[in-house]
Amino acid sequence: IGYLIKNLYICRLKMNVDMKLLKEYTIPFVGLKLGKHHFDYQIDKKFFEHFEYDEFNDVNVKAELLFEKKTTFLELHFKIKGDVNVNCDVSNEPYNQKVKGTFDLVVKFGEEYNDEHLDVLIIPHGEYEINVSQYIYELIVLSVPAKRVHPGVEDGTLESEMLKKLEELSPKAEENKTQSEEIDPRWNTLKKLLTDK
Repeated sequence: IGYLIKNLYICRLKMNVDMKLLKEYTIPFVGLKLGKHHFDYQIDKKFFEHFEYDEFNDVNVKAELLFEKKTTFLELHFKIKGDVNVNCDVSNEPYNQKVKGTFDLVVKFGEEYNDEHLDVLIIPHGEYEINVSQYIYELIVLSVPAKRVHPGVEDGTLESEMLKKLEELSPKAEENKTQSEEIDPRWNTLKKLLTDK
């Protein structure tokens, strides 16, 4: 029973942390005046733990939101800039990858919730708040290149055991190796037959 109570307590603590995290990104737009409003968020690794996303070793991203309340709809303009620490796909060495991006979202009111369109969200009449954490999460994740390459790999300055092994196993290295080996003179005679045709 003690074990069960301890697990329930841990789950409740985790739920409270998640709710607090979510609350920070919830905008109660009913209380806002018509016009533009600015929201700034500092995103770190804990933010991604909420989404159970563990591709980043560390995160330091600033997210800005320009929230414009109009009479019949809302316009949200997201902008992110910073860096995420990821492992290189070639060398597996960690490095800081710069990320920046923008995303515009229009929020309209309708009969029921609908997020089928990429940049239009329909929420039911009577809703009074919107949580923007999912949009910030997706914008950051999609701002990271599909292939993550350490700058040291690109300019040739990174030295790692993985890169040395890859260099040894590359087709160019094998080609050079076979060319440097002594060629049996009988092969030259056979090659001559092919070229004499």
